[in-house]
Amino acid sequence: MSEHGIDEATTGRTDGTGETTTGQQTGGRADGAGVRLTVPPARVDALTKGLWHPGPAESIEDFAAARHHLFGGAFTWPVMVARRSALDHNIDRLAAFCAERGLEFAPHGKTTMAPSLFQAQFDAGAWGITAATANQVLAYRTFGVPRVLLANELLDPVALRWIGEEIDRGLEFLCYVDSVAGVETIASVPGSFRVLVELGHAGGRTGCRTAAELTEVARAVAAAPNIELAGVAAYEGGLTSVPAVTAYLNDVRAATLELSRAGLLPETVIVTAGGSAYFDVVADRLGGEWLPGHRLRTILRSGAYVSHDDGVYRVKTPYTRIGGSLDAALEVWAQVTSTPEEGLALVGMGKREAPYDEGLPVPRLIRRRDGSEEPADGLVVERMNDHHAYLTGDVRLTPGDLVCFGISHPCTAFDKWQVIPVIDEDRTVVDLIRTYF
Repeated sequence: MSEHGIDEATTGRTDGTGETTTGQQTGGRADGAGVRLTVPPARVDALTKGLWHPGPAESIEDFAAARHHLFGGAFTWPVMVARRSALDHNIDRLAAFCAERGLEFAPHGKTTMAPSLFQAQFDAGAWGITAATANQVLAYRTFGVPRVLLANELLDPVALRWIGEEIDRGLEFLCYVDSVAGVETIASVPGSFRVLVELGHAGGRTGCRTAAELTEVARAVAAAPNIELAGVAAYEGGLTSVPAVTAYLNDVRAATLELSRAGLLPETVIVTAGGSAYFDVVADRLGGEWLPGHRLRTILRSGAYVSHDDGVYRVKTPYTRIGGSLDAALEVWAQVTSTPEEGLALVGMGKREAPYDEGLPVPRLIRRRDGSEEPADGLVVERMNDHHAYLTGDVRLTPGDLVCFGISHPCTAFDKWQVIPVIDEDRTVVDLIRTYF
């Protein structure tokens, strides 16, 4: 079991009640210490992708306890695994960054949808978990997550009514509004809601485009009897440079100050932003004490950091600017199935097994049929079909060889696997991560 307990056997219960403790207070703020999530019981069987388990179904706990070796016959190819040391390192690194910068942390759960990783993030001090959809909020509550930040607008009255009932039962919940129509929808539903007005940027996703629009929406919140304005939200991840992010976050600061001058903000104000590419700029521009007359809580929402990658985030990570590093945790092992032409090998891994939207997988290691290993330098994935990758380069491969690939963009990697083995440095499987997409 890892330092943070990313082990279904230690975090799961079988009663499915969703019980959780309430967390502890640190400096007047709730953090994740003491939260214990309920992980639904899960089993592996012949239908579990990546495992070779033709016999009777087995609990995840029992399978993990057997300590199978990755190459010992319990797995088939392709299979995606996660390195325990890298997961632990990344979780510790972001927790330390937030502590050093005085930030609260609500890691985005959409990346993994894995309650065992949520538990590890709570154990490291996360305040809550960020969601993108109402279905994710429903799943989080099934796990017993006590504090959810829905980083999106929510206009579904069915979901809002249910969330209102959960708030009455103790859920701490925040969501975004960027229109008067959105405020009116929430106001039409019974319950007491806290919302964040969202400021976007030109060409971006959701969010008001001007401070004047933001103020209009904030005034609509103030007029609604069952809605409280908690603060301001932003998302900078769609921008492509530090100067552009800095300018946008400066606009967020200025708009927040305008809301303060208009008397629309509460005594304690939440300001939230932060993907996994510019959280250093978020800390610099939105952290600290810059909102006179208010107690400021800055909440970071990074998600992809937990596994990092060998592609887009290896290039974009703030640690290229501030020093230090995150470690790529995910590997896809696939077998060479055909070498039909000189310089071309077909590998049994495709779009169903590895992400391809933000860069193709990166060959890292070759394991020959005799068990010897060598770097995969010189090999490149040119393209992928559903279940095939076209691998080119000046390294001779033989059908039956295994190739280890790093991935690019973890947010479209975890969703391809219901069960992800966690391996130690000897490639012994020590845990299983169960995802719930």
